Amino acid sequence: MRFPRSSGVLLHPTSLPGRYGIGDLGISAYQFIDVMASAAQSLWQVMPLGPTSFGDSPYQCLSSCAGNPLLISPDVLAGQGLLPDGALDQVPEFPEDRVDYGPVIEWKMGLLKSSFHHFQQHGDGGTKQRMENFCRDQHYWLDHYALFKALKDHHGGKTWSEWEPGIANPSGEGVGRWEQQLAEDIWSQKYYQFLFWSQWRELRGYANSRGIKIIGDMPIFVGLDSADVWANRELFHIGDDGKALKVAGVPPDYFSVTGQLWGNPIYRWNVMDDQKYSWWVRRFKASFAMVDILRIDHFRGFEAAWEVDGGEETAVKGEWVKVPGKELFRTVEARLGTLPIIAEDLGVITPEVRALKDGCGFPGMKVIQFGFGSGALNEFLPHNFDRESVVYTGTHDNDTTRGWYDSQPQEVQAHVQRYLGVDDSDVVWELIRQAMRSVACIAIIPMQDLLDLGTEARMNQPSIACGNWDWRVGHDQVSQETISRLEEMTVLYGRDCRGS
Repeated sequence: MRFPRSSGVLLHPTSLPGRYGIGDLGISAYQFIDVMASAAQSLWQVMPLGPTSFGDSPYQCLSSCAGNPLLISPDVLAGQGLLPDGALDQVPEFPEDRVDYGPVIEWKMGLLKSSFHHFQQHGDGGTKQRMENFCRDQHYWLDHYALFKALKDHHGGKTWSEWEPGIANPSGEGVGRWEQQLAEDIWSQKYYQFLFWSQWRELRGYANSRGIKIIGDMPIFVGLDSADVWANRELFHIGDDGKALKVAGVPPDYFSVTGQLWGNPIYRWNVMDDQKYSWWVRRFKASFAMVDILRIDHFRGFEAAWEVDGGEETAVKGEWVKVPGKELFRTVEARLGTLPIIAEDLGVITPEVRALKDGCGFPGMKVIQFGFGSGALNEFLPHNFDRESVVYTGTHDNDTTRGWYDSQPQEVQAHVQRYLGVDDSDVVWELIRQAMRSVACIAIIPMQDLLDLGTEARMNQPSIACGNWDWRVGHDQVSQETISRLEEMTVLYGRDCRGS
């Protein structure tokens, strides 16, 4: 798909400000959309929006189709009469600059449970009918997810492979008994999904009305401890004990000398082919019901995946195994139509991967931080970009541009200054300018870079399990000067899509 020349901001909803300890889909999200519109932006990029688990990573979700209940706005619930009176009178004093996930999860899930009981007793007929309609329309993923999450909570958060044999398989004989025993818990999970999807659709509709499209994010792999794997074990390299026989990762690279061992189970592509990729069709259908454009994380895994034996402790010992990506995308496109997709094609990229990307018509990614410290032919230097690419100053896996620049050796900093033709007094915004003026069809700037923040605002450090995903922007941190400066560059370099 050929995208128009445009630009936008990368900011995950958890990073929005608010008094409930974590960003949500309430007033701050609408205000952020207004800010983007006033700055002539037409794209809002988010990370995966699914329910997270241990480590709080949006890239290790419990479902590839469900939404994260932590993003549900308490203020919206109160405004709709879906909370008991006084439910928000006493809110813990959460930190404003970070998400302290433990206390936030405990308080917010308690609040949502209170909302569920209030809905059961006092919910109006219209809302209950809308929920029934939602459950009917989304049954293809919702039924398995709600049962899985209820079972996981009942078992104290243990992975499904640690449950008793009668329920470790959703087609086992014990399923019916558990569905009866956990009926209310299952219904509450469906209610939380109804709330998330209702609020998200309203927010997305508002963004679209202001000329802003949402770029979502699809990790190529799903978590071992997920409803996807639990309900579809035949599609994954899983042993009889529920452990992964083959896991995904990447070999040693820019981020880690021992590679990245993600631990996600590898797909059985032959089985998926036999099923006409129906699981993937359902997954893409749910994703495009949530967002306008989809960035596929680790796109190169659709040409060949780095497979590591399940018992390995690092990703060093692995092999590239071919994947039928071309057939997959042809099948999905035949079922769903044109696919507005951005391919994350960073890392070890072969001519075969480029051929797959180009053959599908998906633009790839350019990260300006990767361009410096080598010669003029470096593909991440802006003068080497092509139009069918999406440029970022940095991504969620990188240090902020300020943190990156300050940590570079003197020779790299000197290269940056020579390339920009300026000193380093305003280096971050000069690199933003390079992204905006480049020929790349889309330019995306992380909020941290717009605010010129240092390493303290980094979102994720790959291969580090804890302490990630918790950065939040302050209420008054985005100044009018920043908004005006971004608008000026957007208009100057022809990325203003207002009125088009």
